Amino acid sequence: MFARSTTIQAAPPSIDQGIAYLREDVMPALLRMDGCVGFSALVDRVSGRCIATSSWDSERAMRATSGAVQAVRDEGTKAFGGTIAAVEEWEIALLHREHHARAGTCARVTRIAFEPSTLDRALETVRTTVVPRLEAMPGFGSCSVLTDRSSGLTVGTFAFDSREALEASRTAAAEIRAGVVEQLGARVEDVLELELVIAHLRVPELV
Repeated sequence: MFARSTTIQAAPPSIDQGIAYLREDVMPALLRMDGCVGFSALVDRVSGRCIATSSWDSERAMRATSGAVQAVRDEGTKAFGGTIAAVEEWEIALLHREHHARAGTCARVTRIAFEPSTLDRALETVRTTVVPRLEAMPGFGSCSVLTDRSSGLTVGTFAFDSREALEASRTAAAEIRAGVVEQLGARVEDVLELELVIAHLRVPELV
């Protein structure tokens, strides 16, 4: 399974307009494309950061639709009154759901750069150590890990049922993150806390 993420720097007053466009126009257009198996979007209403991610059943399907997706992406960016900050393609290395997303779900998005040679060990650590600890936290909903095997860059998204549950997990999550980084000699590039505004995924469990 593969994914393409687009990071948009939106104008904060246009956030709701942009979300509506993603839900009503972008998502249906993507889901009609061969191989598309899901779409999700995260936003920060204060900073204007938006991360929209489409999921694909193969790398071939993802690459074959790149031209068509670009046109959809450009229109979506206009709806947000913003600019595209990044477009990235990933392998979906892990997806685990305790339950499907609920209204009010928020997520912590963590970008960590691993040495490519340690990536398999890092993913195993997430499966066997990080996920069980997350499952024990109140309000935990799901987690996913996207990775670029050539560079070692990995993005983990950890969803909780509410902003309050996400904030309550912050200290424990920081401790887990620090342990993984120290154990594997990795580097944290970014940690964001965002609102999950669209979650339409038909991706199977990958743990």
